[in-house]
Amino acid sequence: MTPRGIKHLKKPLALLLAASLGLGGCISPEDNSAGRYTDPIGGAPVISNETPYSASLRCMSGFTRQRPVKIAVGQISDYTGKTESDGSGRKITAGAALMAMSALAKAGVPMVERFDTSVAEMELKYANNKLITDDMPRQAGDYRKIMSGSIPGSDFYIVVGITELNFNIGSENVGGNGGGTGTAATKGTFGGSLYVMNIGMDMRLINSVTLEVVDVVSLQKQIIGRQVSAGVFSFLGTNFFDTSMGESALEPVQLAVRSVLERGVMEMVSRAYGAPSGSCAVSVDYLGGNP
Repeated sequence: MTPRGIKHLKKPLALLLAASLGLGGCISPEDNSAGRYTDPIGGAPVISNETPYSASLRCMSGFTRQRPVKIAVGQISDYTGKTESDGSGRKITAGAALMAMSALAKAGVPMVERFDTSVAEMELKYANNKLITDDMPRQAGDYRKIMSGSIPGSDFYIVVGITELNFNIGSENVGGNGGGTGTAATKGTFGGSLYVMNIGMDMRLINSVTLEVVDVVSLQKQIIGRQVSAGVFSFLGTNFFDTSMGESALEPVQLAVRSVLERGVMEMVSRAYGAPSGSCAVSVDYLGGNP
């Protein structure tokens, strides 16, 4: 290699060496006193998972305490059929039933478990074989008795279907470039876009005894995303420089699912308990956008 070629390689090699040393400062082949090879990034605190309707649900507890109406959560299924392009799973959460339970808990609604009864069924099996006791210390012959009518029933149960997931129902884009007209002049580019998608779900409140559908709610929420980018490139002598930066954000899809569920639960609970319309900050008859 010629001396000139070696000269041109010195700077890239120096940058590569500096980057290697920098990485070496983050990761070590020897674990530290905490038993780690590296310290994880981040450190945001754990916070309550709230939506714009959480406060209104808590307000509903003033009405739910007056009547002991027990509600269970049934099947909440994703009927959109949308999956990730890489085959990693569905685009919509499979935990929507747990979100509905959390919403009912915020409203102070008495609940009975019907979603996961595997532990209760196993303990019933053990109790039926006289293998479980509730008394400590155990005495000979003590075992849990199976009593008729010991499990309370529900008055109503909620069934939900996530029925819509529509991508890019509207979008706007803008972009441009500019700079000097000379061959070595600095030039720049910029661009930005906004796009909107939505999710929708249909909810039913069913009488557990008669199987009558006593309430139906159909709701949808739009989700917005944005993307902004800019770049500058220029020839300076014999060198070419190209720098760019960008920013993108999408309103959390699963949080939108939680928001729609909380809004629907609030409407159903308010009508089931006879709460006056609009008594908890957000009117149950509100048909617009954000409260």
